[in-house]
Amino acid sequence: MTRMRAVDAAVLILEKEGSTQAFGLPGAAINPFYSAIRDHGGIKHVLARHVEAASHMAEGYTRAKAGNIGVCIGTSGPAGTDMITGLYSAAADSIPILCITGQAPVAKLHKEDFQAVDISAIAKPVAKWAVTVMEAAQVPGTFQKAFQVMREGRPGPVLIDLPLDVQLAQIDFDIDTYEPLPVSRPAATRGQAEKVLTMLNAAAQPLIVAGGGIINADAADLLVEFAELTGVPVVPTLMGWGAIADDHPLSAGMVGLQTSHRYGNATMLASDLVLGIGNRWANRHTGGLDVYRGERKFIHVDIEPTQIGRVFAPDYGVVSDARAALQVFVEVAREWAAEGRLADRTAWAAECRERRTTLQRRTHFETTPIKPQRVYEEMNRAFGPDVRYVSTIGLSQIQAAQMLHVYRPRHWINAGQAGPLGWTVPATLGVAVADPDSTVVALSGDYDFQFLIEELAVGAQFNIPYIHVVVNNSYLGLIRQAQRNFDMDYCVQLSFENINSPEVNGYGVDHVKVVEGLGCKALRVSEPDGILPALEQAKKLMVEHQVPIVVEVILERVTNVSMGVEIDNVIEFEDLAVSPEDAPTALALLD
Repeated sequence: MTRMRAVDAAVLILEKEGSTQAFGLPGAAINPFYSAIRDHGGIKHVLARHVEAASHMAEGYTRAKAGNIGVCIGTSGPAGTDMITGLYSAAADSIPILCITGQAPVAKLHKEDFQAVDISAIAKPVAKWAVTVMEAAQVPGTFQKAFQVMREGRPGPVLIDLPLDVQLAQIDFDIDTYEPLPVSRPAATRGQAEKVLTMLNAAAQPLIVAGGGIINADAADLLVEFAELTGVPVVPTLMGWGAIADDHPLSAGMVGLQTSHRYGNATMLASDLVLGIGNRWANRHTGGLDVYRGERKFIHVDIEPTQIGRVFAPDYGVVSDARAALQVFVEVAREWAAEGRLADRTAWAAECRERRTTLQRRTHFETTPIKPQRVYEEMNRAFGPDVRYVSTIGLSQIQAAQMLHVYRPRHWINAGQAGPLGWTVPATLGVAVADPDSTVVALSGDYDFQFLIEELAVGAQFNIPYIHVVVNNSYLGLIRQAQRNFDMDYCVQLSFENINSPEVNGYGVDHVKVVEGLGCKALRVSEPDGILPALEQAKKLMVEHQVPIVVEVILERVTNVSMGVEIDNVIEFEDLAVSPEDAPTALALLD
């Protein structure tokens, strides 16, 4: 056995488990851990400007590639509390990240020592597991268990809190014989697969709802094969977007109250059976359950047993990892196809495609100030099928989901359930670190952009290039639209006369100056015909300078985005597309 500090064992385990990218901030109570990172050299580190941002960077890193587990590191006290939003965001979307905090020495935990807080108790409601390690000899086992917990069942985040004396204590540890703990996942049986196929066969207009669990399980290839074998159209959820390409003949559009398509909702309402795989039946997807459920039957496949029936009782439930379920579904479907036992879905699929070509929203507006729809039209022109989009909450995210195109799994990376403002900049940095060879494009409204804008300096310092499209209406737009129900426009305006930048014409913050002050490049667009040239220039600047490039588009102050309270009553605030010229990129790569 080798004698070493507990933190040396912890860092060696991180390397052995494959978590070799960390984001964080050093501090007195975590410096021993940082010394181990320096000494062993197998873990790369990005220095964040805020610990919440570091946690979102870890999220972005995990979300970008199957198998990744991002690591966030901070000192004691406020560093841990700063991580809570990241833990919540990761837990809500079933994303494994490992948060590591320093802590006061064990003997001082009850003495109200400087920056000593019971962070494991604070984190427990938003983490899959949170623990303060009280004995140095427990450090290897704690880290070993942490990786098993993060990976097993429904994935999620873990926080490990390390008192200073525990970090420094000497222990015996042999990394050469260390092995990760086995990870078990429930798997659908052949009998369950045959039941599911039987129910699909009996339906006249079946749909598959593809949730984020398919992305997490790296099962998009099997989903597409299953859909093609059965001929059943697929509705991705917002978290499952990209599981089937938007230009696939069986892609039926998204359903919901906000991030949805007109044709997606119409197809859901026309269906008679829905097979949900790895989804939560989130309320902004379903709306009122009476309308959503109607007379149709439901099958629900989920890795978490208590998720079955949480929102409503399905007609049939299967507890299974999405990939394991789809493997056996595909196996049975292949056999039934060879025997001629699968129902013919040609007419139903054609009906769904017809809706896709006719029920479109208008995007082509030539007015100034710029309408946001035009921004997404030009983004479709500027970025091809390999682009990775990153976004969080707001009218920008909602409308982007209505109008952009995604063609690959993990190419729409989104904070779904929690939706914290400020998430986009740091999460995008994590994505770009995970996949430095792809074009990564972030999308923010002005308020999301301002929350953690300082993290752009991280991109400049560490040469992490990406493009950030900021749609600026100088408003809390989503909240303003919601306030219409209360007949008010209260505390949601971000506009003011900037005494240093009269050229921003009352839109308040001069984002171009701020971005440039943080070491990045920025372009401002005020005319609709300038959007595409600016995006093309941004691509060149990103390659040339290897830093984040911000394209700010000045929008009209007030735009009400399509949404509603039921999937059969989404309110459209603009004229709809009546010709291809009204939405020229809506079907950009369709057959």
